[in-house]
Amino acid sequence: MLRRIGGLLGAVLFLSLLGGCTRNTPRPDPAGTSVYVAARVRTLDPGRPVVEALAVRDGKVLATGTRDEVLAAAGPGARVVDLGSATIVPGLTDSHGHLSSLGQWEATVTLLGATTKQEALARVANAPSTSYQGEWLVGQGWDQNDWPEKTFPTRQDLDAKHPRTPVYLTRIDGHAAWVNSEALRRANITRATQDPNGGRILRDANGEPTGILVDNAIGLIHAVLPPLTEAERTAQLTAALNRAARVGLTGVHDAGMDLATFQLLQRMDKEGKLPLRVYAMADGQAPERAEFLRMGPYQGERLTLRAVKLVLDGALGSRGAALHQDYSDEPGHRGLLLLTPEEYEKRVTDFMRAGFQVCTHAIGDRANTLVLDTLARAMQATSTQAGRHRVEHAQIMGLDDITRLGRIGLIASVQPTHATSDMPWAEARVGPERIRGAYAWQRLKSSGAVLALGSDFPVERPDVLAGLYAARTRQDARGTPEGGWYADQRLSGQEALEGFTVGAAYASFAEARRGRLQPGMDADFVALSVDPVDAPVSELPGAQVHLTVVGGDEVHRATP
Repeated sequence: MLRRIGGLLGAVLFLSLLGGCTRNTPRPDPAGTSVYVAARVRTLDPGRPVVEALAVRDGKVLATGTRDEVLAAAGPGARVVDLGSATIVPGLTDSHGHLSSLGQWEATVTLLGATTKQEALARVANAPSTSYQGEWLVGQGWDQNDWPEKTFPTRQDLDAKHPRTPVYLTRIDGHAAWVNSEALRRANITRATQDPNGGRILRDANGEPTGILVDNAIGLIHAVLPPLTEAERTAQLTAALNRAARVGLTGVHDAGMDLATFQLLQRMDKEGKLPLRVYAMADGQAPERAEFLRMGPYQGERLTLRAVKLVLDGALGSRGAALHQDYSDEPGHRGLLLLTPEEYEKRVTDFMRAGFQVCTHAIGDRANTLVLDTLARAMQATSTQAGRHRVEHAQIMGLDDITRLGRIGLIASVQPTHATSDMPWAEARVGPERIRGAYAWQRLKSSGAVLALGSDFPVERPDVLAGLYAARTRQDARGTPEGGWYADQRLSGQEALEGFTVGAAYASFAEARRGRLQPGMDADFVALSVDPVDAPVSELPGAQVHLTVVGGDEVHRATP
């Protein structure tokens, strides 16, 4: 109880310190016109792709062109914002992120970047009070692939410092959890507990649970984990939105939103407190999916619910991705399907008939084949060929399936930084032949598929500049490997920028309003310290976000 009170007070304090990027923040001249001048403005308007200035009035782009042209269109008395050497680009949207999880990462202990198990354990031992959810110590971000031993940790590692406090730590990809013996006890997970469908309880040589739960087995912990309080949820979600604005995002496609988070965002939007545009995918895995089906699609001011997220398999890093053949580094294992093919098809059809865009997490080649087979049948049965249904990740695919994805009109929602994070070990998982269809962005483009780019934050950082860099280089921040990993699949600077702008807009049915800077379109744009298209690519990782503007509101301005 004391820990719950401490965590609650911490959440309230955390919220009070966040500062304010909200839609209620007054503009310098709310009734007037603002003119933004920069070294270049990349409009992505084919008629005028690069200009010097743009004018904003009533949340819309009024004019673009030379400084003199735009000042004339704005009229006398317009506020002029000179951004010097900056480059303005259309509003950047992360096409696949998780706001609730990012908020939890902002508030609780993170193991991201821990290079040894000992470092991870030290961070857990010194966790802040906001890491407690009831009596449970919660954290995330560990990755055994970054540790020298590269093996999964165990419950005994946590028990040494936390014998009586339940500890629950999710892996960086969210598809595995590391828990201690007390957490297993509270969840009643013993050697007699059978693996749930679509999940694995890893066991030692004596059959005892090791403390690692994969995919659907994590639900056994969720069943006993205390829910967030309203104050905790609000603090965490506000932190996530603020972080997104700081890194230059004007919009997020939230990939699998629970009902409580949706209702909180709905209230924020109605009260003018939602700083970004959020395109929500309802969580199609949870029992709440029935309520989302009953509600149907929703359109607010900056909040849209028009899609559903279904998760068909696990992740490659935890060997949960569903493959047609065995893992190259684990013979006899082919990953996990988290839904049976029959249940997946039923959910797809139900949501299509209710007017939802279907977005399916598919990592392994078997999962991707099943998605394509199922969506093709369901689109025909429900007459939703124009539904812009999406494959989230489209990560490991057979070459024929890549061609088929574009042919049947699906959107490939891919995350460039996944490739650069996974490249040290991905080929070991799937071998030299299957890797040709992995993270294959140019092959997907050649198939005719629209690419919508994102990060999958907090699995990866939400920093969109890192995504632009990874898309162009297929290298890590040190510039390795030389020339890029399977460099023929790199995107150009223009293609990468389009993936975070026009591709994201198309993927959310918003291309008539966003993705480009043209008169009459929403005044969503970002000012960057470098030109993401033409600047040397080595400048992107250290670049700065000077300004983030959503609907004419300056939701983030960097401190000089």
